[in-house]
Amino acid sequence: MIVKTKKYALDKKAYMKAGLKNVFIDQWWVILIALAISAMTFVVPSNWWWIGALIAFTLYVLFWVIQFAGVTQLEQSKMLFDKLSYEIDSRQILIKLNSKQGMPMKWDQVKRAWADKKQFVLVINKAQMMMFPYTVFKTQNEVKFIETILKRKGLIKE
Repeated sequence: MIVKTKKYALDKKAYMKAGLKNVFIDQWWVILIALAISAMTFVVPSNWWWIGALIAFTLYVLFWVIQFAGVTQLEQSKMLFDKLSYEIDSRQILIKLNSKQGMPMKWDQVKRAWADKKQFVLVINKAQMMMFPYTVFKTQNEVKFIETILKRKGLIKE
């Protein structure tokens, strides 16, 4: 079975939000570093440890916000936010610009995926993701088929 999506453009704010979520899932240990710096207050009493940890963590988050905001503005990544349609089957994801131009992407390029209330998110790398809102599929069976593919590929847990 091949699932053909409706043509849609990726929302920039949703992309930034999913990107930040992906980074925090991937690099959760940064919070532990901030807590360790804060815990130094008990070794050498000073409020500067709390302030330093807060500043460092804020700069870390700001760095990633700027990275994802920059991706939405770059000319090279403009195609990510154009109206595209997709053909998805168990072998590949075909990204289609129009009926004659397209690019296949194998499933082994997808590192991780998750599904929430509104969409599927496929993570290619830290800065690249594909998002499929449930509204781009024609039927509920297509959504279930994509979910089945993702489970078979081991990208999402059951």
